Amino acid sequence: MSSSILNRLEIQQGDITQLKVDAIVNAANTSLLGGGGVDGAIHRAAGPLLLAECRTLGGCPTGEARITRGYNLPAKHVIHTVGPVYSGKPRDAQLLRSCYQNSLVHAVAHKLRTVAFPAISCGVYGYPIADACKIAVDTCIETLKAHPEFEKIIFVLFSPSDLGVYADYLRTFNVG
Repeated sequence: MSSSILNRLEIQQGDITQLKVDAIVNAANTSLLGGGGVDGAIHRAAGPLLLAECRTLGGCPTGEARITRGYNLPAKHVIHTVGPVYSGKPRDAQLLRSCYQNSLVHAVAHKLRTVAFPAISCGVYGYPIADACKIAVDTCIETLKAHPEFEKIIFVLFSPSDLGVYADYLRTFNVG
């Protein structure tokens, strides 16, 4: 794998609501009306206008994505995607891959160059972090190969152990 692709991926532990990027991705629920975890943090940080805009969208099915403005966030946009509740079935992986693909489709359509993702479905939805990491990284690498206009995709992880999982997986890529 070319180092130019890997140089456009970044991992960090922290608060996704503090990033000054073109878009942050929200691990939302199907209503898009806020919730716990990352979803609640994004809604609190963005302010009430985000909720008002989300109310106009009519929800979002699992695996799909919607885009809104970022309002009080440093990010210009929020891309809302609904990950699967983990069941251990092959469909889970397909739906999670769709979350990343459909989020990036919105980013391309809106000419966004920097996007930050949380670990979608890895909180209360129970997706194992190692499996989710592979899907997230592999899907984003495919997009980076096809879209050189992307400057950076950042994975923002909640815990040091999640950060370690992503770091270990990224080390498996042979740069050459």
